[in-house]
Amino acid sequence: MKRHAFEPARLITGLTALGVGGAYACEAGGVVDLPGALPVLAVPAGLCLAGATAAVWSVVRRQRSGSSAPRD
Repeated sequence: MKRHAFEPARLITGLTALGVGGAYACEAGGVVDLPGALPVLAVPAGLCLAGATAAVWSVVRRQRSGSSAPRD
């Protein structure tokens, strides 16, 4: 199986989607009564966090690849 590069922004996006989906499932099952603004606020907040993480991760990757390259 081919290995994939680790992408923390996708991890954060997926966890946000799972969290919102879990909140909807709990709401539908009657387990908890959540405010209606939760998904409206959680999804954009998760996407902004993922975007910031992607920006930081790209800088880290660029510096890692630049420092490990052999110098002539």
